[in-house]
Formats: sequence, C-alpha cells, structure tokens
Amino acid sequence: MISETTYDLIILGGGPAGYAAAIRAGQLGKKVVCVEMERAGGTCLNWGCIPSKALLKSAETFQSALHSEVFGFSCKEIEVDFEKVMGRSRKVANQMGGGIEFLFKKNKVDYIVGKGFVHAPGMVEITEGDKAGTYLKGTNVMIATGCKPRTLPEVPVDGHKVMTSREALAMTEQPKSIAIMGAGAIGAEFAYFLNAFGTKVTLIEMLPKILPVEDVEVSDAIQKSFTGQGIDCRVNTRVDGIEVGADSVQLTLGSEEGDESLEFDSLLLAIGVVPNLEGSVSEKLKLETVKGYLKVDENYETSESGIYATGDIVGPPWLAHIATYRAIQAVNGMFEHSKPVPIDAFPGCTYCQPQVASIGLTEEKAKEEGIEYKIGKFPFAASGKAVAVNHSEGFVKVIVGKKYGEILGAHIIGSDATELITEYGLAMKLEATVDEIHGTIHAHPTMSEALAEAAAAAHGEAIHI
Repeated sequence: MISETTYDLIILGGGPAGYAAAIRAGQLGKKVVCVEMERAGGTCLNWGCIPSKALLKSAETFQSALHSEVFGFSCKEIEVDFEKVMGRSRKVANQMGGGIEFLFKKNKVDYIVGKGFVHAPGMVEITEGDKAGTYLKGTNVMIATGCKPRTLPEVPVDGHKVMTSREALAMTEQPKSIAIMGAGAIGAEFAYFLNAFGTKVTLIEMLPKILPVEDVEVSDAIQKSFTGQGIDCRVNTRVDGIEVGADSVQLTLGSEEGDESLEFDSLLLAIGVVPNLEGSVSEKLKLETVKGYLKVDENYETSESGIYATGDIVGPPWLAHIATYRAIQAVNGMFEHSKPVPIDAFPGCTYCQPQVASIGLTEEKAKEEGIEYKIGKFPFAASGKAVAVNHSEGFVKVIVGKKYGEILGAHIIGSDATELITEYGLAMKLEATVDEIHGTIHAHPTMSEALAEAAAAAHGEAIHI
C-alpha cells in the first residue's frame, strides 16, 4: 500500500536528531513524517540521558540523607526500594516521551511507530509495526537511526549477568557486585549510581585514566573522588577473559601488576557504541560510509541525492545535544532557510557526583598544538556558596590564550558543573575573553562566582585564593 500523502521530509528515527528535525521542518510549514521503532524520544529520552539522570538524582538524594548530620539533623534507618527507584526513572522517560508526541501534534508532524527501510530516494517502506507494508513517498529522506551499545560477540547480553546501559536501566534487582567495562561517561555514571546504593563496583579502564577524554587534572580528581567513595578504579587494565556462569561472571584482568581473576554478580558493558543502520537502507543505494557511519557533506546530504543523514549515525561526537544541533542545521539547509553552520566548540558532560563538564581544548591538547597559554584555576573549597551547601569538592579550570586572553577551553569538576559550563560555552561562541568573564558581575553567593574567579586567576587577580 502506498501512502496518498507526498511528504516534504520522511525521517527514520525519533531520537534527539529525528524528533528535532521533524519539529523544525514542521515549524517551517513542511509536511513531515517521523518513523520511530519504539517511542518518540529514541534511545536518549527512553533508554539513556533522561532515565539515567533520574537514577542519579535518586542516588544523590540518598547520599544527602546519609550525610545529613552536616546540616544539623539525622536520617536513620533509611530504606531503599530499588524497584521504585528504577520505576521512577521509567515514569520520567514516559512523561517526556508523551511530551514529544504532543509536540509532533502541535507542529503537524505525522508519527509512525515502526521500522523504516529506504528503498530509493523518496521511497520508504514500513517493515515493522501496525503500518508494516506501507510505502511512504517524499521529496527528501533523512536517516537519523542513531547508535546502539557496543557488545562483545562472545559474551551474550542476558539483561541480568551481562548488560549494556539499556538493560541496566531496566534492572529491578540491585546487584551486590558489578564490574563495569569502560570508564567513559556511561561507565562513570553507572559506577556512581550503583555504588551510592551499596553495590560493590569495580570500574575497569584500559587507558591510564577514567573519563579519559577529559583534562588530566579533572580525570585525576574524579578518580580520587571515586576511590574515596569506595569505587574500585582499575586503570591501565585489560579484560583478558570473561566467563559467564549460572549465577556470576568471572573476569580475568591483566595489568602491569599481573593477571587477576575476580568474580561478580553482573557485568556492565560500557565500551562505546556502534552505528544502528542494519535493516534501514537498501544495499542497492550503496551509501558511502566511514567506519560504518554515513558520510555526509556540509549540508548533511549523503552520497545519494535527496537522502540526508544526521545525529549519531554520521559519527562522533555521540552526544544528544550535538545530534539535535546537527538535525536543525540539516533541516534549515535542506529547505533553504539558512546555510548549515558547522559544529564548533561543544560541551561534554558526565552527571556523576562530583559532576564533570568541559568545552574546548584540554591543557594536554594545547601543549600538543604548540599554543601559548595561561591557566586560571579556582577551587570550590574557596567558594562561600559551595561550602554553605556542602559541595566544596572540585574546581574550575580555564585555558586562556597567552597573547589575547581568548578562552581556549574550560573544565569544571564539582556540583552543578554541567549547568555552569554553559557560561563558558556562550563566551567562546561570542569570542569573549577571560577579561570579559572577570568583568561581568556574578551574583553572590553563587556557584557561578567560581567561573569569574577562575577567569581572574588567569591574570593572578582572583580575590578569594
């Protein structure tokens, strides 16, 4: 059956790229349909960013209650209903998914729950779902099918003993012990969450630092904090063997200290993502790819005219806010509203406690590129607001061009880091200098004062250190 409607844009995938593209095209008055396999919002909203942040908030609240004596009161015999903790995260995801569906209606976007398959430019078949067998026709097709967690072929994911982030977000029973392979943002967040509720966590990273993409000072600080919280951080460590038993998982770890065999209730794989393109595009199209990701030009058009791609499916950085940005740029360019603007500096965030956020160059990268720079650094221990709210761990570090004072990068570890980083992002977008950050009056007492103090510290002018 061929749909009677001819769409201006057919979108495969309803995640941060797909739904943003659909809504933006709707705002431009275009006839749009979005095809999503599960629910509007995609992996991020339903099985990633949003439900995981709900879990992390539960962990923070629990830890605050455990350490309430510092505020002058005591919470004793706190009972945790792990199933309710997990259930709340699902409710949050469902609420936000409903919000996206409302926005589709508001912007006159047609929405199909099913799987789309691109046969040719302008021709998409629905291969799964209630509308299976329906063919959609349109002027443009956009592929925004995203990524899925990387797994190990010899280690089947069963959702209990072996999990990816998706299965971990559906846990109903808390493991007593868990090994987490990979200490990037996902691994670090789950390590914090489970450890906060009493699971014995071993965080394994083959590189020298946890959160290895961050500035070395930040990586060192978060590793020290995690160790203090009771997380067993194993860096420079390989996983040489995995044996899944009836009730446990046995790992053989290799490091400079030698080999070690450890047993855990569960194993969480946080070893990256792979492109989610299987079953979505006809082999006849021969779309050009790079390491499995769709290659696009500056307008987000693939090697096949009329077929576009955006979001995680076009490759790193695999971040929801980048996916949304790319999608909006692609739609604006497709319908000649405005020329797509390439990605410049963007924030990266990890939502454990203490939080980690960064934008721009690390100090190591600045050295590598031979850039002359200065450092401005301010500890939250010297912030009145941070001390008052019992969140004095961490610091703000800004990397500044030596000659002109331009902001090359900013790195924050501490409470609310993921909110605070935006000021430096805006400053970099507007090509502001640290002098302008320093010269902006920041309300007192606030956590944001640390941003101004770090900027001042680049010139040796910080007042509170």
